[in-house]
Amino acid sequence: MLTSVKLSPLALAIAASLGVLAVVVPGRAFAQNAATQDSESTQSLETIQVTGSRIPRAQVEGPAPVTVITAQEIKANGFASVPDVLRSITQNGGETQSQQSGSAADFSPGAQQVDLRGLGPNHTLVLVNGRRIADFPMPFKGRSNFTDISNIPLGMIERIEVLTGSASAVYGSDAISGVVNFILKKEADGTQLDLRYGDTTRGGGESYKLNLSTGFTRGDFNLVFGAELLDQKPLWAYDRSIQDSTLDAPTSRSQTPRRTFLRTDWDDDYLDPGEATCAGLAYLNGGTTTYANRRNYGNFCGSAASIGYGTITSGRKGINTYTSMSMPFGDGLSWFADIQAGYSKVKLFRDVEQWSYMAPDGNEEGYFYNEATGQIEYWGRQFTPEEMGGLNRGMIETTQKTFGFTTGLKGTFGRDWDYEASLAHSQYDATISWPQIVASRANDLYLGPQLGVDEDSGYPIFNADPDRLYRPLTRGEYESIFARTVYHPESRSDTLAFTVSNLSLFELPAGAAGFAGVVEFGNQGYNLKPDPLATEYYYYSWKDSDGHGSRNRWATAGELRLPVLDKLDVSLAGRYDRYQFAGHGTGKFTWSTGVEWRPVDSLLARGSYGTAFRAPDLHYVFAGIGNDETSGTDYYRCRTEEPGENINDCSWSDEGLIRTRQGNRKLDPETSKSWTAGFVWSPLANVDLSIDYFDIDMRNQVQDLSTDRLLQLEADCRIGTDANGKPVDPHSPSCVDALSRVTRTASGKLYGVYVNPINIAREHTNGIDLSAHYKLETGIGNFLFSGNYTWTRKHTFQRYPGDVVEDEFAVNSGFDIPRNKTSASVTWERGGWAATLHGERLGRLPNSDSYDRIVDVEAGDKAWINATTRFNASVRYRFGERDQLALSVTNLFDKMPPRDPTYTAYPYYDISWFDAVGRSYYVQYTHKFGGKSGL
Repeated sequence: MLTSVKLSPLALAIAASLGVLAVVVPGRAFAQNAATQDSESTQSLETIQVTGSRIPRAQVEGPAPVTVITAQEIKANGFASVPDVLRSITQNGGETQSQQSGSAADFSPGAQQVDLRGLGPNHTLVLVNGRRIADFPMPFKGRSNFTDISNIPLGMIERIEVLTGSASAVYGSDAISGVVNFILKKEADGTQLDLRYGDTTRGGGESYKLNLSTGFTRGDFNLVFGAELLDQKPLWAYDRSIQDSTLDAPTSRSQTPRRTFLRTDWDDDYLDPGEATCAGLAYLNGGTTTYANRRNYGNFCGSAASIGYGTITSGRKGINTYTSMSMPFGDGLSWFADIQAGYSKVKLFRDVEQWSYMAPDGNEEGYFYNEATGQIEYWGRQFTPEEMGGLNRGMIETTQKTFGFTTGLKGTFGRDWDYEASLAHSQYDATISWPQIVASRANDLYLGPQLGVDEDSGYPIFNADPDRLYRPLTRGEYESIFARTVYHPESRSDTLAFTVSNLSLFELPAGAAGFAGVVEFGNQGYNLKPDPLATEYYYYSWKDSDGHGSRNRWATAGELRLPVLDKLDVSLAGRYDRYQFAGHGTGKFTWSTGVEWRPVDSLLARGSYGTAFRAPDLHYVFAGIGNDETSGTDYYRCRTEEPGENINDCSWSDEGLIRTRQGNRKLDPETSKSWTAGFVWSPLANVDLSIDYFDIDMRNQVQDLSTDRLLQLEADCRIGTDANGKPVDPHSPSCVDALSRVTRTASGKLYGVYVNPINIAREHTNGIDLSAHYKLETGIGNFLFSGNYTWTRKHTFQRYPGDVVEDEFAVNSGFDIPRNKTSASVTWERGGWAATLHGERLGRLPNSDSYDRIVDVEAGDKAWINATTRFNASVRYRFGERDQLALSVTNLFDKMPPRDPTYTAYPYYDISWFDAVGRSYYVQYTHKFGGKSGL
């Protein structure tokens, strides 16, 4: 069961501190462990501080909704990783990169994100024990900094608290869509050992995990230590029949084998190698290379199976440790320190290396004048595992090293004042190695020396024997053109903070007013440290940018909680942040307020309002100019030269592109306004219901321009209408900008796009969060029911002032987010036995045609993928007082991704939301040494 009731941060932290799975309702808490708590009893609650406020409080509710997931629930619901846990949260509705994402492999291999409310991962603030941690040192999609959640050790989490909505008045920059706070274990009773084995029923992806938690007390000194060791084997695409071949594609054109060997003329007509030539290459790609044909182009030697060489799940080996120490000195003064250290190695495979002629200036058109044949030609190769020496030679390899250290003093002064002074440091260092082909060496190997420039075409002249193209490389030849580009990116975050609080600042008729104040000084920096050769035109189709910079900040903030009337509380918070970077300074004041009204003990009506901001992140500001290779659809040529052809089957639906990107030092801060309104009602002791309306209005949002949208807009602007015939003004700001960013060759062939971060006018979302919980005690055991539902009423996006406001849920919107998400669980407990069934429903998503904005609604084209449901199950048995055995199964019914007849790009389904792992099972044994009896 997921205790994601929409409660105050404080209430849920208190519940977790009681050591039980608790559902907290106004004025009471009922426990989910009948052996330790009576469901009718009212808890005496001590004050505690958690996500959303710095003022400790004992009231079990607050003005803003918060979701909490405890360690017990994580285990019961069968979650195998932190990303699995966060995907189950219904408010986590954004499109993020999966482990199969090509963009992730290129820019942030091994990292994963959380995206509350679908506003982008960089607008969700991630904390560990209430403190900021260093960003992943490489940017999300090559654009913005973000926090990697994949390295947070699942076994050391005590609970996860999720506050959705603007929280900058408490936390400062970044908390626009919400805050995710991972609270790690800080208490140990004896030593606990957890050993978990996992595998998939379809094969591949085997894993081992060991968790150790222990601690000791010597006099007044207390220490808690935890460690998690993980060995996750990769799962390869060729192990899943749904994506092991181009024959899995939905259309005949997209089922064409990949072009392992390709030779064309100037008109892009394939020059036939002959069936005998391909027969001599048949042993390559595991014996799947054949004499193939691409409609309207011609014959070539290729393989349908070579598409399946990527990894669905990355391989990962690593260890993460966490140490918490404290020692009181007397007179209310105590010292504390937390240390986190992690080391992981991640391996994944995106694709085999490729080559075509790349000019010294980086031009990748690939054409040259071949003196041997007297014509302009294009040659292309996709190298095979046999030439490479095995797929392991092509793995992207990442070594991740994380370290965090926090220390400080807590104490009291005066009559009622508490204080905390702390220094926190966090760093994330990585070594990332990508396989590459050295362009000049490959050019020489295949084409020989350049003999000049053809006067008529302007293309370079080579005397290249076509037989050379069709001769597989020896290991030595492949090694002569192969290299690895190695980056050493790093990021860090340092914060010095001083916090004071007073629960009785002054008296009001209904009680004492509480206050908290904080002063912070911080510095944040990053450095990509790329391979210097990667910033030149050295590797084939890879010219990256450098990026490094830092910024200083200071902030001061204050909060008040005012019991205005006996049943009415008001809270106020204000904060001013000042950032200094790139010779510029920017400051922002944010504030928030909340109201709690309790007309009766069982009902709370609440509301909150807040402003937030995000200072332009470092890579948006400091990114140097660089190129990377991408692909896109030439919508202009498809619509003008093949107007009757489906876009996916158009001859220019997969054109190679050079994408050029550079940072922008003139960005403004992003800003937002957010409000919530709702109630929590407990009609019976064992029942609670909550419903909250949310609204977030973000302005001046910063993000990179989309390559696909630029190409669509370029076509609209050149033609004068969009794909559905709606008029488009070629002189509008968007058109003028788009036409200047897309470049073509003299022949009209699409060549490149220029993108950079800009301040976008507005993104706005609102909707409803609903939660319900029920406990039923019977003679055959206790049943615990939980349900959570998020329905997004509206999510709109506007690129420039004056542009059309786009509905992200509309047909042909170009966005990929669900309108609704649901999760539900039922748990049964009796004696030493417990079992849980957990289900998640993802609302309908746009199909590929709708994402590409080419659905013809009037013709009755389908635009949606139906909603999908997945189930997890677990059974746990505690034998004795110190041992437990658990079996959990994820994707219980072994569901594969839904079929989308319009999804012609590999792997032929939406990898942002689905994967082909199938059913997985985990067996976990827990044993406790020493300490009190009981787990």
